[in-house]
Amino acid sequence: MNNHWPQLDYLGWRETCSALHLYLQIAGKYRLAHTPWLNHSWHATFYVTPIGLASSPIPDGPGIEILFDFKNHMVVGTCGHGHSSSFPLEASTVAKFHENFVQLVTELGGTPTFNGEPNEVPNPVPFIADHRERPYDRDAVQRFHQALVAVDRVFGRFRTSFLGKSSPVHLFWGSFDLAVTRFSGRRAPLHPGGVPALPIEVAQEAYDREVASVGFWPGGGGVDYPAFYAYAYPAPDGFRAASIQPASAFWHEALSEFILPYEAVQSAANPDEALMAFLASTYDAAADLGHWDRDLLEWGPGRPRAVRAHDAGQVLSAPIAVGETVQREDGATKGRYRLVIDGAEAEMTYSRIGRRQLIIDHTYVPATLRGRKVGERLVQRAVEDARRDGVVIIPLCPFAKAQIERHPEWQDVLRRPPA
Repeated sequence: MNNHWPQLDYLGWRETCSALHLYLQIAGKYRLAHTPWLNHSWHATFYVTPIGLASSPIPDGPGIEILFDFKNHMVVGTCGHGHSSSFPLEASTVAKFHENFVQLVTELGGTPTFNGEPNEVPNPVPFIADHRERPYDRDAVQRFHQALVAVDRVFGRFRTSFLGKSSPVHLFWGSFDLAVTRFSGRRAPLHPGGVPALPIEVAQEAYDREVASVGFWPGGGGVDYPAFYAYAYPAPDGFRAASIQPASAFWHEALSEFILPYEAVQSAANPDEALMAFLASTYDAAADLGHWDRDLLEWGPGRPRAVRAHDAGQVLSAPIAVGETVQREDGATKGRYRLVIDGAEAEMTYSRIGRRQLIIDHTYVPATLRGRKVGERLVQRAVEDARRDGVVIIPLCPFAKAQIERHPEWQDVLRRPPA
């Protein structure tokens, strides 16, 4: 077992998982009721900490923060007066948890008023009326938290390479998923709603701008295993057919999202990079097919103590250093262009149709090279070779297609429809 990526068995702890989901809803609804609305419901979420999930300060009474401590299995509340109150996470009922939580908030000087109905769960039962005994598997909860810490680390690194509007890495208690979302900067069509037990106006506000979102579920909701997901709203044409990495990722027709089983990441030789490939390739598909302004929105991954240059546009337009040249490996029917920088390799693969047509299949740029126009250099070299050899390019790869569309001076190599 990878030390940072524990094995997770959703079916083995789903009753505890369901209980924990409802407990977080109770605390989350309290936060929602007392916090001014922030775009896309960002004011209501929880955040991963080294010991659990925290609310951040809630502006009620003297100011209250709620922590689900998964190391000591406690719900801990602290307030601005320096007081704290807690109760154990253990086998219980939702009604009893609700009673304990109300008492905790009261002891801290808060006002424990909030909506008493669960959201985004099938057959919701009011919290105070849910007297079914629920188990609490301490070991499973600790493994889940360990997984959240690992996922949060990779999601956080992924977030650093985006300069546009991006959400924090946060956990939504309604759907019980850890997520991070990127925005194109453009308005989106009105969302149709349809999320169980979620007001339509909340869904429409959440998706009022174009997004590319990725997240992690512990299981449930049509997927009986822990998994990562990725979707775009609105989904651009061709999104579901895009080439996604790693190979174990797939399009889930019922959910209309790309899915990557957690097990495929946990068991990979390098779990962090396997997950990063999924995050990057699904975003590439959404951004390229959706015609996002990637030069404006992106940068290379952040590094400790390395300040981003103030003029991103000027730096991004700079050529790659002399000596780092694009290489070509050409075969009878297939080939590729490759560029190696600081030991990291980017590639663009192609296939031939006869002697005069070349299909660009796929472009891959590792996370460490993003923001340096490496992919653009690969496409530029293919265009230059096509001109020299009298070859027509058919860019089936979304990235290559988007690059050629951005450069009218390259479009002479495209196949033209008959007049």
